[in-house]
Amino acid sequence: MFYSEDLVEEIRTKNDIVDVISGYVKLQRKGSSYFGLCPFHNEKSASFSVSPQKQMYYCFGCGAGGNVFTFLMEYEHYSFPEALKVLADRAGIALPEQEMNEEMKRQQNLRSQILDLNKMAAKYFYYQLRSERGAAGMKYLKDRKLDDETIHRFGLGYANKYSDDLYRYLKGKNISDELLAKSGLMQVDERKGMYDKFWNRVIFPIMDVNGKVIGFGGRVMGDGKPKYLNSPETVVFDKSRNLYGLHFARTSRKKQLLICEGYMDVISLHQAGFTNAVASLGTALTSQHASLIKRYTDEVILTYDSDEAGVRAALRAIPLLKEAGVNAKVLDMRPYKDPDEFIKALGAEEFRKRIDEAQNSFLFETDVLQKSYDMNDPQGKTAFYEEVASKLMRFELELERENYIEAVAGRYGVSMESLRKMVNRMALKGMNVAKAAPARSARTEKEAGILKSQKLLLTWLIEYPCLYRSVRQYLKPEDFTGDIYCTVARLLFEQYDNGESNPARIIDYFTEPEDQSRAAALFHSTLSVESTAEMEKAFRETLRKILEHSLDERSAKLDPADMEGLQKLIQDRKKLSEISRIHVEFQ
Repeated sequence: MFYSEDLVEEIRTKNDIVDVISGYVKLQRKGSSYFGLCPFHNEKSASFSVSPQKQMYYCFGCGAGGNVFTFLMEYEHYSFPEALKVLADRAGIALPEQEMNEEMKRQQNLRSQILDLNKMAAKYFYYQLRSERGAAGMKYLKDRKLDDETIHRFGLGYANKYSDDLYRYLKGKNISDELLAKSGLMQVDERKGMYDKFWNRVIFPIMDVNGKVIGFGGRVMGDGKPKYLNSPETVVFDKSRNLYGLHFARTSRKKQLLICEGYMDVISLHQAGFTNAVASLGTALTSQHASLIKRYTDEVILTYDSDEAGVRAALRAIPLLKEAGVNAKVLDMRPYKDPDEFIKALGAEEFRKRIDEAQNSFLFETDVLQKSYDMNDPQGKTAFYEEVASKLMRFELELERENYIEAVAGRYGVSMESLRKMVNRMALKGMNVAKAAPARSARTEKEAGILKSQKLLLTWLIEYPCLYRSVRQYLKPEDFTGDIYCTVARLLFEQYDNGESNPARIIDYFTEPEDQSRAAALFHSTLSVESTAEMEKAFRETLRKILEHSLDERSAKLDPADMEGLQKLIQDRKKLSEISRIHVEFQ
């Protein structure tokens, strides 16, 4: 639902960021800000700052930052509406009811009914497991070494051997056949009529990140087929967008997620203390899964089965995770097949060691690739190195590529120089342009310097509003590079033009937490200077760099026939010499 900017701002201003974050992090005042240990990464010295003046937080260690909404979204993994609701309730502000058309009301009502129905079914399965009828299911779970606390924690249940048992129970609750057909709990057959989707199975309730039951998985008792059965997709259940165990794992405060193949692997890992384990729901990892994972972590460890199918699954997952910006490592469980077997055999401490030794995903890929070649045959060995070289060219950053060349050379006993020459030779053939790498590196370094200057200037504008008058004479928001820098500059300039200074409100403009953190980082740059004179000199130099870069960019894009644009460019270049005469006082 859309809420007005004024309402959002009212809720934000009535929730002081220091008060809110103090409920999660122990803060100590240092100067004008508060500091504590960052809740978003492991650290021993406090680099997490909260500014009551800016009403923003920022971690100088991991770069997490934003306003009070961002904090709840990142810490609790709330959506923006959920964070807004929590803070509105905290401030005693009533949110307006959403206006919905008939179709929206129908869909919302259907979702609510199916969630209620799933909750009823989960309670019924839970009860059945603990009754005489559920003895077979309980024996199976106990034989898998699950304790009572774990069985309870995951809400495990049992669907007995009669295929109309749940149907008769729900009909006794006056649930219509129409709703049952849409719920995914029933099968509909023209000859047999309606009957239970799950019977003679141990039941694994599937929950969303908020702990609501959205579907079920069932493991058959005996040798029936299929061995595992999942709910079909419904209005509340999309298996490609949910992960089993995520409602627990999201609050584990571990730096990475462990990605498993099945329910029992997740449950066994949680019971052993690895509460950051999740699994896809009877399907291979998808790009939607990768995007979901990115919301919670930048690093995963793939703990797939060690058999051939598990290796293939890992190879499929790695590029999807990389595309989403998630770094992947691969855990070696040999000689055991899966996490459940490994922990039963060697225990949690040995598994923790394997996590620490998890293999870099690129080197995992090359190890698998090596098995396709005869490394005792010179031709096969050369073909292997050629394919590895082609993979190495995908690293655009020269330093990263060099690091991997060094790692591959050491791993497979080839000289770095020979491998580097092979990569460059392939590049010259057209697969990449190796000669452009040094130029690109220099250009990247220059662009990084400009961004640093822009970030420094935006921070100064917040901390020293008196600078705005001087900055406005020389710069426009369009002089800032990149969408987020330009947008933040535009919003900040508009605030100052309207007599306002409210950086926390600027964060609300961005909808994604990642963008909010990037925006917050623009107001937390630092520069070490020893005197006011040095500060003033640094300000003039920073202003000049930004303007000069903007003029160079405009000049490169200018149409030679655009005489008016050329004249404007010449006039603006004259401003560069004026900057050296600026006098400002930082106060």
